[in-house]
Amino acid sequence: MQFDRFKKLVGDNIFNNIQNKTVLIVGIGGVGGYALEAIVRSGINNIIIVDKDIIDITNLNRQIITTINNIGRPKVTIAKERALSINPNLNIITHNIFLTQENIDEIITENIDYVIDACDTIDTKKAIITKCLKNNIKFISCMGSANKFRPELLEITTLNKTSYDKLAKRLRKWAKDNNIKDNIPVVTSKEEVKSSAFLGSTSFVPATAGLLCASYIINDIIKKGN
Repeated sequence: MQFDRFKKLVGDNIFNNIQNKTVLIVGIGGVGGYALEAIVRSGINNIIIVDKDIIDITNLNRQIITTINNIGRPKVTIAKERALSINPNLNIITHNIFLTQENIDEIITENIDYVIDACDTIDTKKAIITKCLKNNIKFISCMGSANKFRPELLEITTLNKTSYDKLAKRLRKWAKDNNIKDNIPVVTSKEEVKSSAFLGSTSFVPATAGLLCASYIINDIIKKGN
């Protein structure tokens, strides 16, 4: 059967727990696409994806959902097609919208078990973090992966322990200014990069970040099951 090799690692009971969870992914680009790929292949049955973007030719260097044949199509549509081609039994819901403070209550609801924040807009990240902390929803937020070359320097940690990450630095200040003392789980890189007027990306750093986001969730379910 499709998931037999994974079930040999975790056992039937924990695998059933994994299947029954609901995961929301915000952003289905370089990071979010690989996170989606991993949770689908790990057996998660209930998935919600949010992204307003369409596929551009510049996405082909790093985004697993993209091909030369789907340029110009909505990312959530392509991501859903790919996910269902892996597991046709998925219950996958798409929102072709830009997540904001104004619509977040309609998207992040009480039936969601985990949120993967794979977006690159800092105000959206703030809204996701605030909502999840307030409602005790487990989440992982990916920090910056642009202009990085060393996937081995990525790690799962908490926001207060980040370094050499400009996006994380801005969020640390926001958290401090708003007296947020909760541990905020993040995927971040310890790689120091030179300042640049432009943002470039490799194929392997965003991919690794997305896989780490997925592993955080799957391992949390396994830990709770044990």
